[in-house]
Amino acid sequence: MAEGSNRGECSTSSKRMRMDTDPNSTIPQFLTNCDDYQLFQLTKFYRDRLEQAMEGGVDGVSSLLTYERIFTGQEHGKVTELVDKGNRADSSKLLLNLVMEKGSRARRVMWESFVRMRHGVPKLDKILKETQELGADSFDYINIAHGLSELPTNLKDLQQKHKETLRVQTETLRVNTILIKEKVKIFQLVDRYAELTVISTVRDRTLVEHELLARGRDHEEWREKHLRKELEKIRTDQLFQSSFSQRKSKSGNSAAVSGVPGIGKTTMVQKIVYDWATGKIYPHFQFIFSFKFRDLNTINCRINLRNLILDQYPYFGNILGELWKNPEGLLFIFDGLDEFKDSIDFADNRRNTEPQSMCTDPECWCEVSDIVYSLIQHKLLPGCSVLVTSRPTALHLLEKAEISVWAEILGFVGDERKEYFNKFFEDQMVAAAVFKHVEENEILYTMCYNPSYCWILGLSLGPFFTQRDRKQQQVPKTITQLYSYYIYNILKNHGREIENPRDVLLKLGEMAYTGVSKKKIVFRNGDLIEYNLQSSQFLSGFLMELLERDESAQSVVYTFPHLTIQEFVAALTQFLTPDPGEIGKLLSEAHSEEDGRFEIFLRFVAGLSSPQSARPLVEFLGPFLHQTTCRVIDWVKEKVEGQIGDTETETGKRKLLNTFHYLFETQNKALARNTVGSVETLTFSGLRLTPIDCAVLSHVIGLCDATKHLDLGQCNIQCEGLQRLGPVLHKCQELSLGGNKVGDSGVKLLSPALRNPECKIRKLRLRGNNLTDSCAEDLASALSTNRSLIDLNLGANKLGDSGVKLLSVALRNPDCKIQKLDLRSNALTDSCAEDLASALSTNRSLIDLYLGDNNLGDSGVKLLSVALRNPDCKIQKLYLYRNALTDSCAEDLASALCTNQSLRILNLVSNSFTDQSVPALRRLILTCSSLEEIELGWNQFSPNGKRQLKSLGGSRRGLTVTVGTFQSINIAAPPVTVKS
Repeated sequence: MAEGSNRGECSTSSKRMRMDTDPNSTIPQFLTNCDDYQLFQLTKFYRDRLEQAMEGGVDGVSSLLTYERIFTGQEHGKVTELVDKGNRADSSKLLLNLVMEKGSRARRVMWESFVRMRHGVPKLDKILKETQELGADSFDYINIAHGLSELPTNLKDLQQKHKETLRVQTETLRVNTILIKEKVKIFQLVDRYAELTVISTVRDRTLVEHELLARGRDHEEWREKHLRKELEKIRTDQLFQSSFSQRKSKSGNSAAVSGVPGIGKTTMVQKIVYDWATGKIYPHFQFIFSFKFRDLNTINCRINLRNLILDQYPYFGNILGELWKNPEGLLFIFDGLDEFKDSIDFADNRRNTEPQSMCTDPECWCEVSDIVYSLIQHKLLPGCSVLVTSRPTALHLLEKAEISVWAEILGFVGDERKEYFNKFFEDQMVAAAVFKHVEENEILYTMCYNPSYCWILGLSLGPFFTQRDRKQQQVPKTITQLYSYYIYNILKNHGREIENPRDVLLKLGEMAYTGVSKKKIVFRNGDLIEYNLQSSQFLSGFLMELLERDESAQSVVYTFPHLTIQEFVAALTQFLTPDPGEIGKLLSEAHSEEDGRFEIFLRFVAGLSSPQSARPLVEFLGPFLHQTTCRVIDWVKEKVEGQIGDTETETGKRKLLNTFHYLFETQNKALARNTVGSVETLTFSGLRLTPIDCAVLSHVIGLCDATKHLDLGQCNIQCEGLQRLGPVLHKCQELSLGGNKVGDSGVKLLSPALRNPECKIRKLRLRGNNLTDSCAEDLASALSTNRSLIDLNLGANKLGDSGVKLLSVALRNPDCKIQKLDLRSNALTDSCAEDLASALSTNRSLIDLYLGDNNLGDSGVKLLSVALRNPDCKIQKLYLYRNALTDSCAEDLASALCTNQSLRILNLVSNSFTDQSVPALRRLILTCSSLEEIELGWNQFSPNGKRQLKSLGGSRRGLTVTVGTFQSINIAAPPVTVKS
């Protein structure tokens, strides 16, 4: 329905946002003053983001629209039906379509609902804050974003030529195959390009650990945040002049896209240029100019923007002057800031004052860094837009820059991984087989967020599923084995092209190691000469597969296909050198680097000590030096043993985990048993663990028989990590998994360990894991068969009454061994009290019951009192603090405990007992002969009532009474011990 068809539907008062909302909500004044057309503009402008934002509360918005009689019951039902099916994205899209069809009043009520629910939906709150900050300026920016300037006739032909040139340059994708007959395959970009997940924010701009490691952990954190709907996905066509811009500027926009090596930054740039050239995106840009910092490094003299463009696009000739007149129509792309040899300091104010650093004219001669700086800061061609890509390690350079949009490529998420392999292999049966293997191997699967790793996986694993002579059991399962087969395939296809591949790899590895130590990834002819690698050798396909030669600029540069390949070759060199020298010292020095630059290198060195990893390479390179292998194993042993006892700090825990990764890569079972086999306690609490980390832990624990206590509290392992650990958890006696948000599905994963006949778990901590009644049946079933568990902590979850009712069934089972049960903070009411009481009356093992911080109330405690009267009830500790108890239940409690001969500790803190309860409580204290401690603080006793209760503290030897600030303790009491 066209805008304006409903203009008669609203009274004058409806042209202002209504104020009858939650008094705690601040309605942005800007929205209050919007007229109908402005609200229409605003909704269209933010539409993509609103679709994402509403996924967290679409049913609430639909309910309000239905209440206001804008939606029919049928329309509301259709929206909520999609929500119930889990299709929240489709439901929010449908809701927005309906709202836009229904006109002004519908949009007004929708925005009103956003204001009401903003505090519970972070994405909506973010959008409302933006509109509030911008105020009326929003519409100026919206008009800029959608305003297209007409291209002069004399430039239309040039634009068409430029688009055709860029289309030809970007329409194909070159992919290395490491095969002799077909070393490079050419694909159409649109056929090969797999969509990546990009988010509209950048985290951790300063990176301490190795990018691969840090990225993996960031990925898990992102998943957690994504579940809370805090992060927004952004498409590549939304980087400019969209609602994502943090700085709404008339002088142009600059966007920064971050991503680790191999994540797809350059391919994304290629796709942006291709899509513009074919008319799919950014019609408001008349011309796009794309540069690689790697090419700009070859310019070692002063230059101006005119010549910078003409070097790559000479057909612009003398027409560039026309382009300068309309900078709003220009987009400059600079790819790979981290590779730029010159430093650009955006925090340096001298650039704004010193003439030699200022570049305000495209004809002005200056350094390349000054041109880039001036374009990004809108001092040169103000109004133009700039896109910069970079690894996270170089992002700090842009912190003071005029960046409007920050974005980060996260790589593949979910089914995007599978899509990549389907496109990589022409034979879909091979694609399915390779992906199935990757999916079943936790290490390999977690690597698959990165397209470069997927490429290496495809090249290395493909032959195992296409060649009949490859045995399935030999398929790689560690990262070192994977990379060994990658190099093996290169040697197999190209090894005969050179006389001595071992010698070439040795020299190449020395150069690679120097690069790793200096954080250097781009090499030049001078580097090749230094390591006796002749450029003529690049006629050999063998070397071309290990070093990529880039001749697109005036000089030649070389890079390894991926940083991890450089690290692997550097590690391989240590086993090829004829003299191992002080290999132990080299490894220790590398290990001592705090920034993690050597971490993956060290994993590869450890892994290459394994016969499984070395075997395929030995066929072409000859035997590895036995002395080196032995020294590497000794070094790993020394590091593991030295780190085992140092886990008090987060750094110590992280270092121990790294040494476990070394153990995993070695696949040396004897080494693992000798170093970790006798360790009784492993604690990684508070250390964020990835699924890879959990898989490594599972491998190590699986080889140990002595591990009694595994503490993984607050490790953010979630379900994916718990799944990796599942096969070995039954071996531990004490298992701490609190605060990991594993949810109900996590309990399903844990239940097989509890049912295992060989289960040794005695203490299980599941506090704060978002558990609900949905998991209670699985847990109850496991408890009914388990014969080892005596201590179960389920505090701070959401089991509710229905969950506890199911657990009570297991507690009534005569074979249940639970002695201590913690159900604090589980939203329990009197509805579950009868079931609990029934369990207490029949259970012969339960002695400690924690029910604090619930809402059992007087009626709930009256029901529990029935069980406490039962002579078979063995409860020794009962915690009922913060349970909304009043004087009404005091008599029942006193009556029950007068006959109870087992209760030692009773906690009634923070309830609503008054002096009216004092007589009953006094009788309880005096007649319950087993009672040793009663806590009554934070109730509503008068000073006199407190004194009466306090005076009972010395009435019996060993009795402690606590009432508020008054406490009486008989210090002559003998110590009391309880077997548990």
